[in-house]
Amino acid sequence: MFKKASLKILVFSILGLLLFNYACRVQSKIDYNSQVKPIINKSCITCHGGVKKQGGYSLLFKEEAYGKGKSGKIGIVPGDASSSEFIKRLTTKDPEERMPHEKAPLTDEEIEILTKWVDQGAEWKEHWAYVPVEKPEIPDFSNEWVKNDIDRYIYKNAEKQGLKPSKEASSEDLLRRTALDIIGFPASDNLRNQFLQNKNYDLLIDSLLSSKHYGEKWTSMWLDMARYADTKGYERDGDRNIWRYRDWLIRAFNEDKPYDIFLKEQLAGDLLKNPSEDQYIATAFHRNTMTNDEGGTDNEEFRVAAVLDRVNTTWETLMGTSFSCVQCHSHPYDPFRHDEYYKFMAFFNNSRDEDTYDEYPIFRHFDDTQKTALNGLGEYLQKTVSEPEKQELINFIKTFQPSHNSLKCDNFVNSELSDTKWLSMRHNSSARLKNINLTGKTKVILQYKEYLEGGFLEINLDEPKGNSIAKWKVKFEQDKKGWKKIELPIRSTEGFHDIYLKYVNPKLTNPNANGITFDWFYFTKGFPEINTAENNKQKTIFWDLLNANVEKTPIMVENPNDFSRKTQVFERGSWLSLGDEVKAGVPASLGTIPTGFPANRLGLAEWMTSKNNPLVARTMVNRVWEQLFGLGLVETLEDLGSQGAVPQNQELLDYLSYKFMNEYKWSIKTLIKEIMLSATYRQDAKLTPEALEKDPSNRYLARGPRVRLSAEQIRDQALSVTGMMNSKMFGPPVMPYQPEGIWSSPYNGEKWVKSSENEQYRRAVYTFWKRTSPYPSMMAFDGVGREVCVSRRIRTNTPLQALVTLNDSVYVDLSAKLALRAFNNSKKNYQESIKKAYEYAAGKKISQENYAILAKLYAQSLAIYRKENSKIITGVESPELGALIVVCNSILNLDEVITKS
Repeated sequence: MFKKASLKILVFSILGLLLFNYACRVQSKIDYNSQVKPIINKSCITCHGGVKKQGGYSLLFKEEAYGKGKSGKIGIVPGDASSSEFIKRLTTKDPEERMPHEKAPLTDEEIEILTKWVDQGAEWKEHWAYVPVEKPEIPDFSNEWVKNDIDRYIYKNAEKQGLKPSKEASSEDLLRRTALDIIGFPASDNLRNQFLQNKNYDLLIDSLLSSKHYGEKWTSMWLDMARYADTKGYERDGDRNIWRYRDWLIRAFNEDKPYDIFLKEQLAGDLLKNPSEDQYIATAFHRNTMTNDEGGTDNEEFRVAAVLDRVNTTWETLMGTSFSCVQCHSHPYDPFRHDEYYKFMAFFNNSRDEDTYDEYPIFRHFDDTQKTALNGLGEYLQKTVSEPEKQELINFIKTFQPSHNSLKCDNFVNSELSDTKWLSMRHNSSARLKNINLTGKTKVILQYKEYLEGGFLEINLDEPKGNSIAKWKVKFEQDKKGWKKIELPIRSTEGFHDIYLKYVNPKLTNPNANGITFDWFYFTKGFPEINTAENNKQKTIFWDLLNANVEKTPIMVENPNDFSRKTQVFERGSWLSLGDEVKAGVPASLGTIPTGFPANRLGLAEWMTSKNNPLVARTMVNRVWEQLFGLGLVETLEDLGSQGAVPQNQELLDYLSYKFMNEYKWSIKTLIKEIMLSATYRQDAKLTPEALEKDPSNRYLARGPRVRLSAEQIRDQALSVTGMMNSKMFGPPVMPYQPEGIWSSPYNGEKWVKSSENEQYRRAVYTFWKRTSPYPSMMAFDGVGREVCVSRRIRTNTPLQALVTLNDSVYVDLSAKLALRAFNNSKKNYQESIKKAYEYAAGKKISQENYAILAKLYAQSLAIYRKENSKIITGVESPELGALIVVCNSILNLDEVITKS
């Protein structure tokens, strides 16, 4: 019996030992992403990655890591570290062989991790951000604090750090926080009183989300990403009329346009079937690129610069990935090859824009009468010509496309590109337009300026003395200045030809004088030639619309087939060193264009917004989270890749990204509301000593967000609490007060002209944004120049910011308005006015301690103004009002006012 018992004990002991060993092996399984990849990126990839492949060996891609170097030896043999040259080089004693070469060796712990990983099979994993989003398992527990699934993730994550969540914020603080996050300034008195009475937080969120001001606040965020400005940039930095794009954003946010459609219209609205005016305007997202108007520049260089900017912006802001370095070499850390940059560039390289002065292509904005005439013209053409011919004529009226810009001319004889933009011709001059498709073309419409009568233009084929296809005696109209358009018949010709323009004008006695300047040339079949009264009437309408002087917005338009550009790899990133030709495509590691869609920007947009794309939803969810909490679930909004910050809660990011695409149907408002309804968002922001020690940056969210307001919010809040905000929406940008001399515009003498009294109190989103001289108070509070896209603003805390709110004339003026508002609403009692002004600005009643401080400031200021001239600050002789203005000025600078907490 004893022997049987001993045998059983032995068997169970062995089984226990085997299970223990198995459990240990499972627990010690090395993870590539969290343990191996960081070591490789830190110590190996600079010599063996996308930039360099020393010894012919790379650790960037799996097939390269498992392959051979120049030595012929295999780098990594899965399951056999002893046969892997990668491991041998880490442990050898030979200094010439040991890696990292001529650097400190890896630690014993790091070598052990890499060795175990290889012995365990060297499992190669994609970085988490490049794996399609799947719904993670939701932590299965509940307690009194948890209000929704978000809280379950946050609670578990905080608990691991030894943190406990905070209680809910006061109603006043929660109201202010929510309003600032949704509409960008405090809620109205009516909404405030309603919420403080019924405490219905769900209803409060819905009311704010339905506000017309919601779109203005969230557009402010998007404008940094879109590098929006009211000027073109570079040295001359002339004006750009693109504010309709800003208005499109506001409307899109307000109507809660699904995010996938929101992106498709901005990336490829012009490629949708029968695009609307709004869909064309949406494409101005990628026309916010800078344009160089300076004379003597290379237009192709800056066209290419704009295209590269579109590639980098698309990746950084819409997909949270650093892609710009792939312009010069394969990505050093992530799975993107050098040629894949140019395959992606090909999507944007085939657009019509060419760094022109008037920023063609443009969308021409007609008034209601002109739109009615255009619709009638379309109906007539529908009955008269084929559908493609009709669309071509209507699109030409709307966009002047597809035209050949004169800056593409070359082979100049006694002619030149004036200011590198327009073809200017003298007596006995010629120039060439290359490779023009003349099949089916019987007319040319051109835009020109003439300077002297007597000119004569001839258009020849293939060479200066080639066959003539058109002749024109230039009509000189001294009373008509500016650009004119004319239609010339051309001889029917098939195929592609070089076109030579020849101009003579014997009256040009000065050999250096220009006789005529051309802007663009449009070769076409033209308006139908039918000898009827109706056709003649419609042709007149066609030309009236074509010559109409209307406002224009730069847009994206795709090249037709006969204008298409080929895309080549830039060797080492230089546009002057062209390599192999490539076709449009996306990185192989991230799939392909969805079946049935073309390899153009529309196909690209479909790929980006596909539920298989791992980046777009994650990037937007992370951005919304950052807007609400001040820090993204991944801090580096611009880079979710392997060199970005480690996610604080990847499971929560994936959970919200999955719901955003599938359950919320890409609704940003639904996403915002879900986050705000969580206990996580509603927490009190008070900082305890324990929380300060364990989580000073509030990464684990065991307390509510406490974040300095953005530049736009600080201005908008001041306008709101003083009762001065002009709630007018949309339209051209405005110029609030700015000191004389801030601008310097040597080329055109433009000046900052202060808008009318009412207009200067409009929201910050409508302020004129000059790239070389942005509005100073915005810059003090971390605004950006918008020369390039900015994924997130880095908040600073400087004395200059206090100088803005205490001394900038805008805020001194608003301090006076706040003082008058408080005084008139507190039975004209100056002491009570202090309390009222604080309540307006901070959203809650003042404590006795804080009141005592402000009352003392009031008394000190009053004593000064009784001795000095109070008219300096009040405009009238009133020491009491002057002292109250000083107090209100200080209130607008208080930490609890310029901070969301």
